[in-house]
Amino acid sequence: MQAAPRIDDYLETLNKAQRQAAEYGEFDDTNSLRAGPLLVIAGAGTGKTMTLAHRVAHLIVSGISPQRILLLTFTRRAAQDMTRRVDAIVRKALAEHHPGLSPAGVLPWSGTFHSIANRLLRRYAANLGLDPGFSVLDRGDAADIIDVTRHDLDLSRTARRFPKKDTCLAIYSRCVNSQKSLPDVLNESYPWCSDWEDALRNLFRHYVERKQQTQSLDYDDLLLYWAHLVADSEFAAEIGSWFDHVLVDEYQDTNLVQAQILRALKPDGNGLTVVGDDAQSIYSFRAAEVENILGFPKQFSPSAQVISLEENYRSTQPILDTANCLIAESDRQYRKNLYSDCREGGPPEYVTVEDAEAEAEFVVSKVLENCEGGLRLMDQAVLFRGSHHSDRLELELVRRNIPYVKYGGLKFLEAGHVKDVLSVLKWADNPKNEVAAFRVLKLLPGMGPVNAKRCYETLGREAFLFSALDEFRPPAAAAGGWSKLCGLLKSLAATESEDTAWQSQLVQVRRWYQPHLERLYDGLDTREADLEQLEQISGRYPTRERFLTELTLDPPSAAGDLAGDPLLDEDYLILSTVHSAKGQEWEAVFVLNVADGNFPSEFATGKPATIEEERRLLYVAMTRARQSLALIAPLKYHVTQQRRDGDKHVYGARSRFVTDSLLGTMRQCFHGRAEARSDRQLPRTDRRLDVGSRLRDMW
Repeated sequence: MQAAPRIDDYLETLNKAQRQAAEYGEFDDTNSLRAGPLLVIAGAGTGKTMTLAHRVAHLIVSGISPQRILLLTFTRRAAQDMTRRVDAIVRKALAEHHPGLSPAGVLPWSGTFHSIANRLLRRYAANLGLDPGFSVLDRGDAADIIDVTRHDLDLSRTARRFPKKDTCLAIYSRCVNSQKSLPDVLNESYPWCSDWEDALRNLFRHYVERKQQTQSLDYDDLLLYWAHLVADSEFAAEIGSWFDHVLVDEYQDTNLVQAQILRALKPDGNGLTVVGDDAQSIYSFRAAEVENILGFPKQFSPSAQVISLEENYRSTQPILDTANCLIAESDRQYRKNLYSDCREGGPPEYVTVEDAEAEAEFVVSKVLENCEGGLRLMDQAVLFRGSHHSDRLELELVRRNIPYVKYGGLKFLEAGHVKDVLSVLKWADNPKNEVAAFRVLKLLPGMGPVNAKRCYETLGREAFLFSALDEFRPPAAAAGGWSKLCGLLKSLAATESEDTAWQSQLVQVRRWYQPHLERLYDGLDTREADLEQLEQISGRYPTRERFLTELTLDPPSAAGDLAGDPLLDEDYLILSTVHSAKGQEWEAVFVLNVADGNFPSEFATGKPATIEEERRLLYVAMTRARQSLALIAPLKYHVTQQRRDGDKHVYGARSRFVTDSLLGTMRQCFHGRAEARSDRQLPRTDRRLDVGSRLRDMW
C-alpha cells in the first residue's frame, strides 16, 4: 500500500489500528486516494468516533473534495459532532503545512439517512411522482393520520379491542424496514394482533393512499422512496457517481432497506467504509439487522478489508475481562479481545440480594458510599432491561431525597397508568379530592370535563357520599360502565376502616381498570408490570392513607424529574434502560435484575437470535462502566395479591449469561435487607386545635 503525502501530524494521536483504518487506501497514478470496501469493527470504548473523523479528514487532506464525500449517521447530533471534529482536524493539518489554505465547506453531504434521503428525493421528485414541496411527517403526525384512518374505517369502534394508533404505526414500520410480510411481523412481534391481519392490511393501504393524496412522507417513506430510486440502475449510477467515498457510522444499527441503498450506490464496494460493532447490535425491535455487519465482507469480491479496534480507553482491565468473557460465548461474531492500559480497580461484583427491596437498599447504600468517596451522583448510573425494573429503586430514592434523572421510560410515579390507579384510591380515601375525581371520571368514554364537573357537583350536594353517584346520569358512552365504577367506589369507602388488609383494594381497582388500560394505552406488558410493582409496594404500608400520603408527600418533580432542564439540581443520579445508555459511560454502573426472565427478558427466550441480542444488551451495559461495575441478582420475587405480611414468592433463576467462567472473573457477595423498625407512638386525643379557622383568619 502506497503511503499518503506527508501531511500526517494530525494522525499522531491514533494508535496503530486506528491509524490503519484512517489511512486505508492507495494513491493511483493521478495521486487520488482509492479504497476498496472497508469494515472497521470498533469495540466498546475504542475511539470509534475519533477514528472515523480522522478517516474523513485524511480523505480531505489527501485531496478528496468534501463535496464528494457522503457521511451517514443515525442522529443529527452525531453528524454535527463528526463535522466539527473533521473541520478541526483538517484546519490543523492545513495550518501546519499550507497556512494560506482553509477547508472549503467541510462535509456538505453529512447527515442522517433520513435527512440525506429528504434532499435527494426533492431533487428527483419529478421522477418519483412527488411534489418537490412534499411534507415530512414526524412519528406523532404519522400516528395521528393512522388514527384518523382507523376512525374512517370504523376500526376504532370494533367489538373487540383493535390496536391503537401507535401500535398500528409500529407494525407498519416493522413491515417496511424489515421487509417482512404482515403475517410474519404479526406472528413474530405482535401475536395478539394476528386476528386483525386483514383489517390492518386495509388500514395500511388507506394510510398510504392518504399520504399520497396529501403529498406527505413519513420517516419510513423517506427510505423507501430512496431505495426505489436507486433500485433503478441508471439513477443508482448517477447518484453513486457524485461520491468518491461513502462512510457509515453505527453500521450494526442499519436495517435491510438502508443496506440495500448502500449496495446500490457502491455495488463494487469501492469507496465504501462502514464502522460499527456487532457486539453492540441491540435494536432489532427497530428492525435493525445484525446480519448487515456480520455478512458485510462477503458481499464483495474480493472481500472487504476488516480492521478491528481493540484498545479500550474507557474501562479498567478487570471490567473488560468480564465483558470479554461474556461476549466470547456468543456463537457468531467478529472475535476481538478488548484490552486497556488501566489495570487499577478490583473485579466487577456479582451481588445477590434477598428481593427487590434489598436490591434498592443496596444500590442506594453504594451510591451514597461512592459519594462519600468523592464520586458525584451524575458519575454513577443504574441500568436496567425494562423501564419498570427501577420502580422500587425510584421510590427509595424519593424517600432518601436523592435526585435522579431517568432515561428510556416514564418515571414510575409519573406514568399515566400509575397515576390513574392511585387516583381511584385517592378519591375513595377522600371523596372531596376534586383532582382525583376528575382524573377517574375522565377515564370513562364520553366523560369530558363538563360532565365530570357536573358529576362532582352532584356528589357535593349529597355530602360527598358515593351512594349519590347512583342517581347521576352519565353520558351515553359512559353509561355501560357507570354502575361498575359506582360499586367500586362504594366498596372502597366501606372497607376503609376495616381491619382486613387494605391491599386487596388494589386488586379490585386493577380489575376495574384493566379494560380502560387496554383502551387508553399501548405497551401493555410494561404497564401491567408497573401495576404489579405498585401492588407489591403497597405491602410495606399498614393503611391506605399511609400508602397514598408517603407516595405523594415527596413528588417526583422534587426528587429530580429533570427531563426539561437537568441543571435544576447541581447533581443527580442517572437511571436508564440499557438501550438508552448506549454510547454513554459512567465511573460506576449498577445493573439491576440480572436474572433469567429479566436478563434475558422472558419475551426474548423463544429464539436463539433474540437470546444472542440479549447477551449483547448485557455486554453494552457492562461496557458503560469505567471504574466500578455491579451486576445485581435478586434471589426471590414476591407475588402479588397477598396479605401485607405475606411472604409468597418465587425464586429467581441465575441468568443463563452468568456462567461459571463469567463468575470466575467477578467478586461474589450477598446483601441482605434491612429490617423495618416500628417506633410509632399513639397520639393524644384529649386536645384539639382548630387549625382550619386559623388558616382562614390569615386571609
